[in-house]
Amino acid sequence: MLSRKGLIPEDFVVTRLAEDVLQPKYKTKQRKARFVAKNGACNVAHTNIREQGRFLQDVFTTLVDLKWLHTLFIFTMSFLCSWLLFAMIWWLIAFAHGDLDAGRADAVPCVTDIHSFSSAFLFSIEVQVTIGFGGRMITEECASAVLALIVQNIVGLVINAIMLGCIFMKTAQANRRAETLIFSKHAVVSPRNGRLCFMFRLGDLRKSMIISATVRMQLVRRGATDEGEVLPLDQIDIQTDNPVGTNAIFLVSPLIISHVIDRSSPLYDVSAADLQRQDLEVIVVLEGVVETTGITTQARTSYTCDEVLWGQRFVPIVSEEDGMYAVDYSKFGNTVKIPTPSCSAKQLDEEGGLARLRLRESAAARCSVRRRIKQQQSTSKEE
Repeated sequence: MLSRKGLIPEDFVVTRLAEDVLQPKYKTKQRKARFVAKNGACNVAHTNIREQGRFLQDVFTTLVDLKWLHTLFIFTMSFLCSWLLFAMIWWLIAFAHGDLDAGRADAVPCVTDIHSFSSAFLFSIEVQVTIGFGGRMITEECASAVLALIVQNIVGLVINAIMLGCIFMKTAQANRRAETLIFSKHAVVSPRNGRLCFMFRLGDLRKSMIISATVRMQLVRRGATDEGEVLPLDQIDIQTDNPVGTNAIFLVSPLIISHVIDRSSPLYDVSAADLQRQDLEVIVVLEGVVETTGITTQARTSYTCDEVLWGQRFVPIVSEEDGMYAVDYSKFGNTVKIPTPSCSAKQLDEEGGLARLRLRESAAARCSVRRRIKQQQSTSKEE
């Protein structure tokens, strides 16, 4: 929809902006099912729930969680059933008072102009929705009719409050705002400020800001305890290095969120080759308060091993044009290759860090060049 309006190119999928970036394909083993989908949906099925009555103890949340078709059906049936119920009550009041007898035309009825169940149904609708066409009205002849009028008004107000509140909450759900919070399809691992970092890019397509936005990361993998207990979904927190240096981020333009792979990182002993063998999944959660509504929203995505590009970094997409900063979303997920060691951060630290490794590589390159020159000189002398 946004691509039709020209906000972003057609090459992109707006749901979390899953861009089609051409990357080399690897033949890997069958991966396990991912815990969180790219659009943020949790891939968890709740089965064998015996205490189903717990859902009825919180009826309002249950109604909000239902699908739109089921909610609209319940919305319609709640009003229709209440109208039919009180139509039956008004018909019984008229029948008990004898208002349906044609021979009592001069007697004062409980409700005027009720001659059948159809007229009682119309009067029930007029009372509950306060239409008041003027043809039918209640009189002071029957106390039961006055009591029924009071009860129907109270029941109608309760139904209106519950159903209208449910419709409002469904239309203002936090996940609607999350549709314009986008993540890069791929994450990258590359050097940054002399340290190996895990990075991804996120952005907000709307001009209205996300207040107090925070980013959390977790690594999900199969693990085991020291006692031998197998943890099929072991969740490990990952510390993020926010670009503004605080817990909250200022999400006005797209940002690159990085995680420094150090000794405290669960990715410390993961190399480029390990990404093709292990089943790792990095979950990213963005939380914040919507500026226009004040509702807390949350956007989620995940990156599996196949979606982590080793030795690449994101291209810049913010430029200054005519006194303003322009964001080119056509390059949101584009990456470029940069020289990156394929070893893990642990091995990199054991070898003295990235700077010393580069010195060794440059020295080795100079030595190889000198050998080639000497070989060429020796061959030329022999000739």
